[in-house]
Amino acid sequence: MAQRRGGGGNRKGKGRKPQAKQGSGFWKWTRRLVGWGAVLAGLGALFLGIAVLFAAKELPSFSQLKATQNAQTIVVRARDGTEIVELGPSYGKWLDSSEIPQVMKDAMISVEDRRFYSHPGVDPYGLARALYVAMTGDKRIAATSTITQQLARNIFLNSNRSLDRKMREGVLALALEAKFSKQQILELYLNKVYFGGGAYGIDSASRKFFSHPGTELNTAEAAIIAGLVKAPSRYSPTADVDAAVDRAQVVLRLMREQGRISAAQASVDPSAVKLKKDASQNSVRYFTDWALPQLDVLLPETFEPIEVWTTLDVGMQRAATAAVKANAPKGAQGALVSLDRDGAVLALVGGTDYVKTSFNRATSAQRQPGSAWKLFVYLAALEAGYKPDDRVVDGPVTIKGWSPKNSGGGYAGEMNVRSAFAYSKNTVAAQLGNEVGFDNVAAMARRFGITTDISTYPAMVLGSSTVRLIDMTRAFAGISAGGKSVEPYGIVKVTTASGRTVYEHEPERQVKLVADYIAMEMTDLLQTAVATGTGRAAQIGRPVAGKTGTTSSNKDGYFVGFSSGITTGVWMGRDDNRAVGGLSGGRAPAQAFAAYMRYAVKDRPVEEFETDVELPEWQTEPDDEFYFGDPDEYYYIDEQGNLVEPGRRAPDDNGNASPAVPTPGAPGSTQRRPDVGEDGAPQAAGDDFLERATGRRLPASPSPRPAPRPNPSALEPAPGGREPVSRPDGSVTYRSPAPQ
Repeated sequence: MAQRRGGGGNRKGKGRKPQAKQGSGFWKWTRRLVGWGAVLAGLGALFLGIAVLFAAKELPSFSQLKATQNAQTIVVRARDGTEIVELGPSYGKWLDSSEIPQVMKDAMISVEDRRFYSHPGVDPYGLARALYVAMTGDKRIAATSTITQQLARNIFLNSNRSLDRKMREGVLALALEAKFSKQQILELYLNKVYFGGGAYGIDSASRKFFSHPGTELNTAEAAIIAGLVKAPSRYSPTADVDAAVDRAQVVLRLMREQGRISAAQASVDPSAVKLKKDASQNSVRYFTDWALPQLDVLLPETFEPIEVWTTLDVGMQRAATAAVKANAPKGAQGALVSLDRDGAVLALVGGTDYVKTSFNRATSAQRQPGSAWKLFVYLAALEAGYKPDDRVVDGPVTIKGWSPKNSGGGYAGEMNVRSAFAYSKNTVAAQLGNEVGFDNVAAMARRFGITTDISTYPAMVLGSSTVRLIDMTRAFAGISAGGKSVEPYGIVKVTTASGRTVYEHEPERQVKLVADYIAMEMTDLLQTAVATGTGRAAQIGRPVAGKTGTTSSNKDGYFVGFSSGITTGVWMGRDDNRAVGGLSGGRAPAQAFAAYMRYAVKDRPVEEFETDVELPEWQTEPDDEFYFGDPDEYYYIDEQGNLVEPGRRAPDDNGNASPAVPTPGAPGSTQRRPDVGEDGAPQAAGDDFLERATGRRLPASPSPRPAPRPNPSALEPAPGGREPVSRPDGSVTYRSPAPQ
């Protein structure tokens, strides 16, 4: 039994030894981990201390940091020199710590960094709380930046949410605390933090929002400004007063909880604060959003403060804004562009409310112009030989399976071109487009400045292609300018703060787009459309020429017209392209046009349109040589119907082509070229053509032979894609299509 007890004891002893070894191993590794952790923490602290010392040594001085500005300031001026908006950073006056109201300091510390005076630049309590939230919540480290860290980020770093940036931010914050006092750090922060709208620092923010210096801030104003730091655009009082007031109430509550203000001070009403009207958030911004990006092309790279002198007329811009707002149907948007005769943008409105939506419908939106597109259809028809008094038929027509209908559904029968345009007859436009060629209509639109894609299907004559309002306005301005190109521009000159001119606008070289007589005839049609046609609502008591446009289901309404050298285009519709009840180009857009133009032209003399041409017929024909090259390159059909090829020379006695000789009747020549040459061969061009081409009367022909006018549509195309075109002299010339 003793042996059993002893054996039993031995067994118990053997059973306890492994437990002792296991316990000692656990504590052994625990002590090792703690030891190594302490060593690593010590090394980390050493490296951190070294990094902070080096960073503090490399930091700029306090005076250097005060003088640092991070971006360019741009002052935009109207055509009369008045300031309309200041963009970019505005720093206001630098306020020393003693000049900053204590309530402003308390408000900022309460909402942004309540332990500002007790931490070394990084708040360990806040960091621990953020780590805990990250481990138990959404796995993100948030809300850990102290005022010192924010200052470090604003001056030296970007806003990327990365661990590397956060670590560097912490090191710089510790370095700032090591080099500067709390008072200096708070002074730097309050003079440099961004409050929205381009305002940096409390003095700039106070002047922007309350119209007085930062030294005069009261409790409610300080609470509003302090609340902006978290989200300047969301809580801006100029964008959303209610949001700014609600945020200010949060700031006041925190100040009261932390004992920085009394209960009486916390009860102030931020909504009673009188806010400054912000000119930078009105419709002028539609204009500056379009014009200022052009500086990247116009100017060399510079960060120097500049002043931009523009073409904008403040009074016209105000009138344009009011006209669009007053006439736009409920739920619809509106846009307006107004150009002077040289292309200067006098007014530009891209929507009914810039604060609600900054999308520029005047320069960026692509919408269908409806019948306003018929400008290009009738221009192509006039250039092809139609006259305003020519007879056309408003009746059923089908073109490649497409059967257009008129707005009222009926047909008026025979009428002249002028009336068909004035009453916007779709069937006539379709016939004209088909006759002159849809490609030629598209080419005409390109010629007048349309930059968007253009369809060449038959329905394109009714405005199925989308366009920009500024491009359509530019096209109509070309007619107002007598058929010459007009290039819209908004910047007149740019000067530095010292007055040095770094850019000045030079007038664009005008290009002849159509002959004078075509522009005059088109003006005749446009004037009739306003006087008696669909654009009667655009009348303003002086001559107006213009065209309405309405798309299917009343989704878009257009009116573009001109008077006294000013061309204005108006569009209205919904952004979601839904129908607008009762919308048509002849109603709201034409009414907005009239309301604006009455103001725009009030100081200009009345100008009658020149639509009657008192010149010989040949002088009102297009200059074919200008458009299509040298006449020697033309194909001609002579009066007997024979094809005369380009460069043909009369054969010499040996049958070889002889050198060209001066054209009889041309300058320097006294010969008269008869209809039939000495060798009996018919001449390539008739006398009538030569008289019109040279401007000289030739001696009477001894044997004039009238010839029938060929029909170019019955002729085969000439080699090289040249098109046959009949001429008033009875001949037909083959020419290349007009340039796209």
